[in-house]
Amino acid sequence: MKALRRTLFFVGVAAALWSFCLPRVARADILKITSTPPGATVEVDGAVIGTTPLERKYPGGYFHKPHSVFGARLDHALVARVSLAGFVTQQINLTDGPERWISFTGKSYGDYWLFKGDHFNVSLMPISQPISGQIELASGEAAPASLETSKSAEDVVRAASPAVVRIEGDKAIGSGFFITETGVIATNRHVVEDQTDLSVTMSDGRVLEAKVVFQDPSADLALLQVNGSNFPHLPLAGIEAVKRGESVITIGNPGGGLPNTVTRGVVSAVGSDSDLGRGPWIQTDASINPGNSGGPLLDERGNVLGINTLQITKNQAGQPVEGIYFALSSNALLAALRRYYPQAISSSASSGKEQGFGAVSVSSIPPGAEIYLDGKFVGDTPSVLQVSAGAHKIRIEAAGKKPFERDIDVLKDSQITLNATLETNP
Repeated sequence: MKALRRTLFFVGVAAALWSFCLPRVARADILKITSTPPGATVEVDGAVIGTTPLERKYPGGYFHKPHSVFGARLDHALVARVSLAGFVTQQINLTDGPERWISFTGKSYGDYWLFKGDHFNVSLMPISQPISGQIELASGEAAPASLETSKSAEDVVRAASPAVVRIEGDKAIGSGFFITETGVIATNRHVVEDQTDLSVTMSDGRVLEAKVVFQDPSADLALLQVNGSNFPHLPLAGIEAVKRGESVITIGNPGGGLPNTVTRGVVSAVGSDSDLGRGPWIQTDASINPGNSGGPLLDERGNVLGINTLQITKNQAGQPVEGIYFALSSNALLAALRRYYPQAISSSASSGKEQGFGAVSVSSIPPGAEIYLDGKFVGDTPSVLQVSAGAHKIRIEAAGKKPFERDIDVLKDSQITLNATLETNP
């Protein structure tokens, strides 16, 4: 009997060891993606995988740390794009990572990502109504300022102030500016969020009723519409026109200050920052105070470089800091307009001649990578760029990743899509 028990014990131990050594069969778990309203198209890694409500099986190792080196692992970030006609497209990061898989012996088996959860619900923001009028692109936006194109600060303020408005609701005030002569006003979403009875006050004292016609919470953008025509409006300049050290002017309505308060400074830096949110961002030392949000950041030619958005008062260590203000680059506004209101973008070139443009949609895995067009920083992924017809070089960079480069040939009115998977540096 003792011999039988010993035999059974060793058989059990051997079976356990054999089971441990064999590759585990990955148990599939369900990822759910829903939306309000339902019926939205879901793309993951640039491929359509279905419509909401959506359920899709993925290996269990995508939801929790793999039990062994043989388990299924997700070796890159996953981004979902949820879109529905008549609504603002939302992009969500499905995963956290990377994490490094290290065995008990200290051997590295590479990076892995995990789903943040098993259910993602997206509330889609409706595009209330089409906007009217044409958006004016800055003349000479890619060219350096010269004596002929530069204006005095007084001239810039005198020309731009009529297009800047005070936005007031039932809870707070902010700023905005006309981007079309037909009454379309750009501002930050946080200026109008959860507000009712919105009105705008112009520099000549006129008070007009306003309604929100577009919101993009992921980019902190909103568009308002007022009734009327022949409104003074400002041209928009892309981020390629921004130069560090150049003089800039802000106009807005800070709480406690007089209407259309002006501050002046320089461009301190240009880039992206995940802590700030979708960009790209323009850092400046020109004061941006509460109430200035939504107003324009202007260059010395009177073009809008960005939308004044926020002020940093403390660093990551909690120490007070001064002179750090951020404007959301006009690229974010132009990208939204090109995606949802392409008919509103003027295609006239700075020289006055008709010049062709194409749209280049750039995304990456992981998202938030920096985009360089012909060597110049133009934003971070995902972005939709308006690129002049001709040959160009695009480079996509992220820390710790191998750069992605492509030569593209843009035709007038063409649409090009680039999806870059950035590999980890060895």
